[in-house]
Amino acid sequence: MLIRIDANSSRPLFEQVAASVRADILTGALAPGDRLPSAREVAESLDINLHTVLHAYQQLRDEGLVDLRRGRGAVVAASAAPLAELAKEIRALATRAAELGISPTTLASLVKETIL
Repeated sequence: MLIRIDANSSRPLFEQVAASVRADILTGALAPGDRLPSAREVAESLDINLHTVLHAYQQLRDEGLVDLRRGRGAVVAASAAPLAELAKEIRALATRAAELGISPTTLASLVKETIL
């Protein structure tokens, strides 16, 4: 597993770490039961603060994608299983929206409004 960040991005580092893990779950590179690297390992490899990584892992936990357990670390939650299938449907929706000339921003707004 490779967690990617862009030091030049305006997005906070914890969001970038969480987005990288989320993307690996969506693509199927990470499956339920897979262990994430320890927060300390990620922080050292990316040369970022340990608390930044912990914040990202906590965000993923709050989203129901990761289980955090003392002594066991971060593990992809069973509830993340449907995401790979959902990712296919999202790509199809994005493709269809592009065919209709709908911008990604407009599509995101439509999805958000539909959920609320």
